[in-house]
Amino acid sequence: MSCDATPPAPPGLREAKKQETRQLISDVATDLFLSQGFEQTTIAEIAAAARVAKKTVTNYFPRKEDLALDHQDTFVASLAATVSGRQAGESVLTALRRAFADAAAAADPVAGFSGPGFAHMIADSPTLSARLRELHDLREAALAAALADTTGTPRGDITPRTAAALLGAVHRTLFQRIQELTLAGQDNAGISATVIAEADRAFGLLESSLADYASVGTAGSPPRAVTRPDREPKKP
Repeated sequence: MSCDATPPAPPGLREAKKQETRQLISDVATDLFLSQGFEQTTIAEIAAAARVAKKTVTNYFPRKEDLALDHQDTFVASLAATVSGRQAGESVLTALRRAFADAAAAADPVAGFSGPGFAHMIADSPTLSARLRELHDLREAALAAALADTTGTPRGDITPRTAAALLGAVHRTLFQRIQELTLAGQDNAGISATVIAEADRAFGLLESSLADYASVGTAGSPPRAVTRPDREPKKP
């Protein structure tokens, strides 16, 4: 072995280099998608523009959709994370309502604030539109699992699954609303004001059934699941 051999990069430096490469590929791909369309852009074109091998692109992004929807892991986990991190005495409905209002006020991309170019790219791509629907389904499933865990209910139980479906439907509708307003040419400030008001009405529809669902008690008391009083026995 030559004494002039270059020593291997430390683990931290190698990881930083990987992140730089990943971000470069993502940025190059986004530029190409916005300029010529998602469906029209090939992996080979992205690799050439980023000056990396085609295999390098697919190693970092196994699916072409991953290059466009690079916040998908955060998106899928977002509602479950809000449930897990909610405040003492706070119901799931209150926590998710508050979290959405905060995200809308901040024009968070995970909530749907993507900008007009990106919104048009998704609307024009059947592949991305289908993938986005899958991500909404995955987010709902993650929420259902979190609700089951926090209420001590089996994960296949109908109650957390139904609660997640209701809460997921509100978030899905609000996400679509943000996209619609973006495509209509409204700016983020106007969209935020509109959807915050509309979210209050949308979440309000769930109050009668989910107002106290999975509330975190104080002093270590367990979360409360939805219960129903026993029915009166039928008279003969």
